[in-house]
Amino acid sequence: MTGLLPPPDLETGSVQYARRFAGPSGAYLLDIQDRGLRDLVDDGPPLHQSALDVGGGHGQLVGGLLDMGIQTTVLGSTADCAEQLLQGADAGRVDYVTGDLLALPFPDGRFDLVTSIRLLAHIDDPDRLIDELCRVARYSVIVDYPTLMGANALSAATFPIKRLIEKDTRTYRSFWPARIEQAFRRNGFAPRRRFKQFSAPMGLHRLAGKPVRMVEEGLRRIGVTSLIGNPVLQRFDRERKA
Repeated sequence: MTGLLPPPDLETGSVQYARRFAGPSGAYLLDIQDRGLRDLVDDGPPLHQSALDVGGGHGQLVGGLLDMGIQTTVLGSTADCAEQLLQGADAGRVDYVTGDLLALPFPDGRFDLVTSIRLLAHIDDPDRLIDELCRVARYSVIVDYPTLMGANALSAATFPIKRLIEKDTRTYRSFWPARIEQAFRRNGFAPRRRFKQFSAPMGLHRLAGKPVRMVEEGLRRIGVTSLIGNPVLQRFDRERKA
């Protein structure tokens, strides 16, 4: 899965990772991702009654799925990945399953909707992950990923600065949107819609706080974020056979 490295969702399910979202900037990031996820799930038919969240042991985004009446299962690579989920408000409302991120322990088309947030950019084999997400999805898949568009094209060069500001940020890879869409099309899924998250880098949000959030919301209202925002939440729907 990840060679000698621990699976990436083990870190996101930890207490240390949860502390990144304890302040106003972290709460704002979660709010934007929650808004985006709800918006994409609610983007017309088909209606989703069951969902699988792959790598979501941090438990920070399942609330939106549950609020929409979707029966939700979370899959993590180890039991330890559920540390935050099992302590959160949604602990008794979701099923937690342990399994391989790249060999999901479910039959084909088991879930109406499959989500995977904050995982694709940290996985060693993103194509294999996309293959598995699509395999177990009956109708739709939603993922998020940083793109090589706009300021994020300089992500490799500016990563040391990002780490200096955010302290415990993880290395990640960015993608051209066409690269991700090609992987989904190979599995019979077509892109439906994107939700672009932030115009300003999260490091700047953490550094400057409320003033940047105010500017961010202004840019969202006038449509700038929909053009240059990063990372991207994107929904893909299974193509119907003629």
